[in-house]
Amino acid sequence: MDAFFAAVEQRDHPEYSGKAIAVGGLPGSRGVVSTCSYEARKYGIHSAMPSGLAIKLCPHLIFVRGNFDAYRVASQIMLKIFYEYTDLVEPVSIDEAYLDVTINKKNNPSATHLAAEIRQRIKDETHLTASAGVSYCKFLAKIASDLDKPDGLVVITPEKAESILEALPIGKFHGIGKATEEKMKNLGINNGKDLKTRNLNELLTHFGKAGSYYYNIVRGIDNREVVTSRIRKSISKERTFSEDLSDADQLSHYLEVLSESLSAKMKEKGFKAWTLTVKLKYANFEIVQKSCTARRAFDEQAIMLKQARNLLISLFDKSRSVRLIGLGLSNLDWNEQKKDRQLTLPFFNCKEYINISSNDRIF
Repeated sequence: MDAFFAAVEQRDHPEYSGKAIAVGGLPGSRGVVSTCSYEARKYGIHSAMPSGLAIKLCPHLIFVRGNFDAYRVASQIMLKIFYEYTDLVEPVSIDEAYLDVTINKKNNPSATHLAAEIRQRIKDETHLTASAGVSYCKFLAKIASDLDKPDGLVVITPEKAESILEALPIGKFHGIGKATEEKMKNLGINNGKDLKTRNLNELLTHFGKAGSYYYNIVRGIDNREVVTSRIRKSISKERTFSEDLSDADQLSHYLEVLSESLSAKMKEKGFKAWTLTVKLKYANFEIVQKSCTARRAFDEQAIMLKQARNLLISLFDKSRSVRLIGLGLSNLDWNEQKKDRQLTLPFFNCKEYINISSNDRIF
C-alpha cells in the first residue's frame, strides 16, 4: 500500500488531501513519524524521523494521531481480496504481502494481469492505492514494487533482472539497511554492478553469513517460497520518555512495567524465550544493548525483571541521560509450553552490544 496510514487519513479527512501530513507523535512529545504522505516526503521526511526534525524540514506539516481501527479495517479488506486469488499469501506487515499466483483461483496465467486486477479491486473497495511488483522470485517482486510508487505496477522479467539490479543503488536493495549501506560504500560498493564484482569469499569475510544473501540477490537468485504462516522469532516492548531520565531507579521501574506486559503476552500466546535483551537509547541517540541467554526457556516476569535489572546495572552509564528503554525477548520456543514447568531458575550467559545503529537488527 502507498503511504498507508497517511493515505487512510487523507481518505477519511478530505481537508488533508494534497497536503503534507504525518502520522505519529506530535512535535515536542519526543515522538517519531510513523508514516507520512508523499507531499511530505518531498521535504525529506521519512518514517522513524523524530517529529521535531520533521517540523523543521516542513513547517506546515500537519501531524495526525493514528486511527489504527481504520487501518486494520483497510488491511482486512486488502487481505480478503488477496485470498480470492490465491491461498499462498504471506503477509509481511499490515499493508504488504507476497502472493504466489503460479496456480491461482482465477485460472489466469498472467501474473501481470492479476496484479493489475487486484490493484483495481483494492482501489474500488478501499479508495486507496497500492503498488505492485511482479517477478519470478520474492526479492525481485519486492524491488519492483518500490520502483514506481505511488500507484505503480512494475514487472521484472528474467531478461530485465540483470540490468535493473546492476543499476540499482546499493541502499535500494531490500535487506540492506543504513549501517550495511554505509559499510558497503566504504568498500567501494555503490550499486549492484559494484556488488556483483565481489566474489563470495570476499562478501563472507566482510558481512558474515549475510554475504551469501548479497552474492545471490545481485544475481537475481532467491529460492525462498511464499510462506503462509510465520513463527514469531522475537518480541519486544519499548518506552520513550517525555523527558530524559538519569535515575537508575526510575529506569528499573519501567523495566518492571515492560516485563509484566511481555510475560502476560507470552502466557496468553503460549511461548517462552531463551534470550533477554535490555536496550537503552541515550539523549544523543546512541544505542547500547546487552543480551543474556538462559539454560532453559522462561516466561516468568520475576525471572525477566531480575535479569533485566542486572543487565541495566552493568549497562547504564549514570553520567548520561536516557530517552528510551526497551526489553526484548528472542530465541522463542513455541513448544516449551507443552512441557512440565521446571522449578529451577535459569542461568544466563551475557553478550553486550555497544554503539548499535537503530537500523541494525539485534534479535
